[in-house]
Amino acid sequence: MHASEILGKATHQQTRQINHRLVLRTIYDRGSVSRADVARATGLTRSTVSDVVEQLLGDGLVREIGRGRSTGGKAPILLEVPGDARHLIGLDVGDTQISGAIVNLRGEVRQALDVPLEGRDGDQALERLDELLERLLAATDRPLLGVGLGTPGLIDTSTGTVRWAVNLDWRDLPLGRHLGERTGLPVHVANDSQAAALAEYTFGGHPNARSMVVIRVGRGIGAGIVLDGRLHQGDGFGAGEIGHTAVADNYRACRCGSTGCLETIASTRAVVQRARELAPHAPESVLHATVVDGLTFDDLVRAFEAGDELAREIVVDAAHQLGRAVGALVGALNVRLIVLVGEMTRLGDPWLSVVRREAHRSALALLADDTRIEIGRVERNLVAVGAAALLMTHELGVSPVV
Repeated sequence: MHASEILGKATHQQTRQINHRLVLRTIYDRGSVSRADVARATGLTRSTVSDVVEQLLGDGLVREIGRGRSTGGKAPILLEVPGDARHLIGLDVGDTQISGAIVNLRGEVRQALDVPLEGRDGDQALERLDELLERLLAATDRPLLGVGLGTPGLIDTSTGTVRWAVNLDWRDLPLGRHLGERTGLPVHVANDSQAAALAEYTFGGHPNARSMVVIRVGRGIGAGIVLDGRLHQGDGFGAGEIGHTAVADNYRACRCGSTGCLETIASTRAVVQRARELAPHAPESVLHATVVDGLTFDDLVRAFEAGDELAREIVVDAAHQLGRAVGALVGALNVRLIVLVGEMTRLGDPWLSVVRREAHRSALALLADDTRIEIGRVERNLVAVGAAALLMTHELGVSPVV
């Protein structure tokens, strides 16, 4: 992007900030680049680029890495953004634990910690979050850019306020302000599925994707939507709450207070519950013997991989329902890449093939044929890394998601 396209009526201070971000982003994106190439790429004057680079060198955000190839004159000095120039703290508030990671500017996890929730919610859950954050703050030896956090629920990302998180019993909680006051650092808060989408979009290796839907399928189900390079959150910050859309006329109560939601059929919680109900009446199933000890999702995965008929029936039914939801998204958004992440992806290609088949069957054929549905590529600390990507975007402007 050229500077002339975005400067417009910007004030002098705004212009300096825009120039700073343009130069930093260009160096970050290109890996190694000369000052002259930065000037050509941004449309800024060489003197402006040199001034900004000197500031970035002084801040430790950019370093010189030697000389490039000469084109006839003096060989240019190359610049890069070191991955560890800044560290970021990413946090993931899950159903059973809070996970945290120290992440560098390339999305690499330098250290990961977690604390169990053990059924805590409300103020007690917040205390556990504070405890983990203190441990992470003490564990880093690099300058910290700030804190990014992903949590279930409806999140007002403009203020960092949790409007409603059912499982945590958080309502109108000014979480961003709370953490900012504790740390003195910038804090950015997002819905966990939206944070997962940022991680996959930013660090998942999809260079040609400008739009993407990332569906997180675990104990809950939610989608993060990136449209033309921007995270789409909806007018009420609830875009992607597909897990709480009613898809079946069944008796199963959902955590949101409704019945028949997608989460009650297609989540890990739902398939385990169904296996526990059916296995006692299926002595021929390998799941039958596990009920006494408390059937788990691990048991179901093993049975499914072993070809157990009951496990297959349960998994296929869940995949069918998820596929229909995916098909609806294909028709509503016409996004050509849909990425599935979360614990259910452990069921692998057999589960994925059913999701694909049902999505293609339930969507308009022309759109469905143009859509890829695949399993995500970011394997570790997905939400924490995505929350860090959100922080990078707001504080440095170097993430592809803006």
